Amino acid sequence: MAMTDFAPATASERRSRPPTLREWLAPPVPGGALLGWLGPLLVTVFAGVLRFTGLATPKAVVFDETYYAKDALALLKYGWEHNTVKDADKLLVADPKADIWADGASFVAHPPGGKWMIAIGEQLFGATPFGWRFMPALAGTLAVLILCRVARRMTGSTLLGCAAGLLLAVDGLAFVTSRTALLDVFVMFWVLAGFACIVADRDRSRRQLADRLDQDLERGTVSSYGPFLAHSWRWAAGICLGLACATKWTGIFYIAAFGLMVVLWDYGARRAAAVPKPFTGTLLFEAVPAFVQLVVVAAITYLVSWSGWIFRPGGWGRGEVSGNWLARPFEAMPKLWKYHAEMLNFHTGLDSKHPYQSWPWDWPVLRRPVAFYYTEPKNACGGGRCSSEILGIGTPALWWGGLLALVVLAGLWLVLRDWRAGAILLGFAAGWLSWFPSAFGHRTMFLFYATPMIPFLVLAVVLVLGYLIGPARQRSGAHLDVTGAAEQAPAVGPGARRVAGAALAGAFLLVVLVNFAYFYPILTADVLPYGSWHDRMWFSSWI
Repeated sequence: MAMTDFAPATASERRSRPPTLREWLAPPVPGGALLGWLGPLLVTVFAGVLRFTGLATPKAVVFDETYYAKDALALLKYGWEHNTVKDADKLLVADPKADIWADGASFVAHPPGGKWMIAIGEQLFGATPFGWRFMPALAGTLAVLILCRVARRMTGSTLLGCAAGLLLAVDGLAFVTSRTALLDVFVMFWVLAGFACIVADRDRSRRQLADRLDQDLERGTVSSYGPFLAHSWRWAAGICLGLACATKWTGIFYIAAFGLMVVLWDYGARRAAAVPKPFTGTLLFEAVPAFVQLVVVAAITYLVSWSGWIFRPGGWGRGEVSGNWLARPFEAMPKLWKYHAEMLNFHTGLDSKHPYQSWPWDWPVLRRPVAFYYTEPKNACGGGRCSSEILGIGTPALWWGGLLALVVLAGLWLVLRDWRAGAILLGFAAGWLSWFPSAFGHRTMFLFYATPMIPFLVLAVVLVLGYLIGPARQRSGAHLDVTGAAEQAPAVGPGARRVAGAALAGAFLLVVLVNFAYFYPILTADVLPYGSWHDRMWFSSWI
């Protein structure tokens, strides 16, 4: 055989031949690594500038910062949440070094994970508004980078990945929760990070599956169940989802949803690779390791977040501790279980009325946002009545457009069985539908609880935009375009459909940007004439 028979295939030959098993199971992301990182990093810098500019304003304890800023400071000092004196808010703002501690430990409604993150900023920059808002702003900024990369991986387009990050950067609710010391932005960050790890693992494991099957075929050792796969990214996903649970218990629903999803993905991969017994192979080699990686690892991570309470005396319900450090975890477990029972009772019994409460079915339409901060400063806007507000509200153009995108996505999943549509819908549902049982029990809840849903809302919009724009270039032979759909078509340039789709997508992004800019003053406590503030209150339920 001539040496030329071993020459690598040319670009035209690769386009004309059928895809290999590896290309079929996990097509490579188009584009170079440089642009794949440079574009997302530029969008992330933009998001960071938005979030860190004026972060110390207002110089006040805003909304539920009254709990979490002080709890975070207590974790640094005591290792567990401590009671504070009366008027601790004013003391803390006036003098960050003031002694605000009363006697005894404080009972808390949420685990310490998110408060430990806030504490990092207070350790670095002191117990100041900038200090307790630093880590929320950092988490909100890094979430933009993660979303850029995961959207790029899912769509095969750096441009669409950057569009996803840009939309998250200019969503009003994501912006506000990134600039206040609340917990929900950390739930969003860790859930998104866990989801990104799972998507990365999907690509890696499918490539590994193809390679192992090819190797087994060459050796003649093919198993009817398929090979065992390592799924190394799922260990990181378990840690991330455990940290989401360590921030708020709502992370549990994402563990359940994503755990089911990855097992279905594993079964689908083995079936697509023509493994003779894909279901049995999934049960034998995938299901149990997935449970360990996502559930057991998350549980261990969650327990670690309670280390300050477990190992140090004085925490609520903890009491005295053993002199033997090794004995303290075993001694603490029954007390920690009782603590969690009390926390559960608190959440199930929380039904007190609040002027800004809303129900989950209100959230997607933004019926009742939350006023995190509102004052009417005197003589601050050139005379007359003035308003200064931080309104926790999503960018309406994005959210209302996202609702339509979710409906379209549901159709795409039912008709085309696009795995990406299913994953996005599941992620959104895990953060939304999980609140419905509590709503029927009349539990008090707020719009900002929807913060972890925002990345999945954005992914829904971007995926629909990808379908709207279509592939950059249709080629002969089977291939995967930016929508992930296989096509057989002659090589042609961009058509009228693509030009029109790109124009519509660009117009939508522009509308969202303008909408965010219009709402920006009421997201950042800028001082406005009362009339200008009122013009931005589009509905009476927003006031």
